[in-house]
Amino acid sequence: MDSVQIETTAPLNVEFTQIASPPTAISRIPKNTIRTSLKASTADSVLASVYSLGTGGILLSNLLVELGASPVVFGMLSSIPMLVNLIQPLGAYLSERSTSRFQYSLRTHGIGRLLWLVLVIGIVTASLGAIAPHQLVILTLLIVLFSNLLGGLGTASWLSWVAMIVPRRLRGRYFGTRNSAANFTTLICVPMAGLVVSHWYGGSLQGYGVVLLISIVFGIMGLGCQYFQVDMNPRSQNTYYGKLPQTSEIQSDPTKDESSEVTQSTDLLLLPSSSIHLPQDQLTSSIWKNSNFLIFLLYFCFWNLAVNLSSPFFNLYMLDTLDLDVSYVTIYNSLQAGATLLMLILWGKLADKIGNRPILICIGILVGVTPLLWLGIGANRLDIWLWLPLLHILAGGTWAAIDLCSNNIQLGIAPIKNQSIYFAIAAAVAGVSGALGTTIGSFLVQFAQSGGLLGLFALSGLFRLIALVPLMFLQEPSRS
Repeated sequence: MDSVQIETTAPLNVEFTQIASPPTAISRIPKNTIRTSLKASTADSVLASVYSLGTGGILLSNLLVELGASPVVFGMLSSIPMLVNLIQPLGAYLSERSTSRFQYSLRTHGIGRLLWLVLVIGIVTASLGAIAPHQLVILTLLIVLFSNLLGGLGTASWLSWVAMIVPRRLRGRYFGTRNSAANFTTLICVPMAGLVVSHWYGGSLQGYGVVLLISIVFGIMGLGCQYFQVDMNPRSQNTYYGKLPQTSEIQSDPTKDESSEVTQSTDLLLLPSSSIHLPQDQLTSSIWKNSNFLIFLLYFCFWNLAVNLSSPFFNLYMLDTLDLDVSYVTIYNSLQAGATLLMLILWGKLADKIGNRPILICIGILVGVTPLLWLGIGANRLDIWLWLPLLHILAGGTWAAIDLCSNNIQLGIAPIKNQSIYFAIAAAVAGVSGALGTTIGSFLVQFAQSGGLLGLFALSGLFRLIALVPLMFLQEPSRS
């Protein structure tokens, strides 16, 4: 889409005035505003990916390895971001009573990202010998906890915001492109960050501190990009009832370009902000009666438990058991990001054509057997230079499909009214199950050493295949 420049001195807002006419009136978001919002969201994802590589993933894992952390600490590091998803329903409740998605995002994600500056100060202090390594480990876990708590308060609101901006029929293509841009950034930046950490003249601890500080700066810049997204008033969004209407005002012409499709798909049926909302008991009843949503929750719950039995420990296996240098592991992660980059757009287009459910089932089987392929991996040259890169490339291509299609199905199943509540419930369920899986896995590894890791990989593969069963009964909503 062509770039559209909009000069503004305040966040873009769509003002939803009270409508006295019957609920067939339509308020349209201008086409150019949609274009600008989508580009701003893509830029946000690119900058956020730089923030994420410094505050998580292999670099944070390597920090804990350098500090002598135990496998239980690694389990806690992975389970905290999932367990704090329990707070997402509260975050959704609070966000629905705000008047600006943008302002709410600044108060949650903004403060959460700035908290990492405390860890930068802690690293400087540890480099001077003022605090012990185990104290820095505790500080790291505390920063991870509180940062993710604030992020959990804002995630459902952000997802609901993006769901209202991105046209339904373009979700596969747009999120494929958006995620590809983020993964391309990871592909470029992760090896560079790994080299900085491993070759910094003051040691890897100081090197990580430098990378972390740069990541925080980019994370704040990413939040600034949200300034250019069309802002939403959650109170007005909740007056939307039912599906988008197919009115005579929207002409269906298959020869129209993508920009016309954007306009058609973003027509909003709106009622006054003072309209009667569903009481809390009716909202709960509507959730329990939504069998499709409950089936998705069942799949999401067991899938996250099965995946997180093993996923936090692949990096630990390479860094600790195989004793690989962090620069090697960052290269593997870059290969994984590159595979994700190449496959995301393909998966997005395919999902728009055949649906997300078939892809989740087929690729889910492949993801299920992937942990079994780690059972023969050792520290020999063949495995280090051939099989480990191939495993990461396979993971990148397959997980691109899983993440994209799971997100698209969730967006399709959740109704527009009180949408963030549905997202929050799904995140909370997935967070609890994922944290449970990580906790179980960490204790198994703690008491069984490396043999426990390989057994854990096999157990995770079996559970992943079982978790796919609910998808057989899931009905994917229409994408039209």
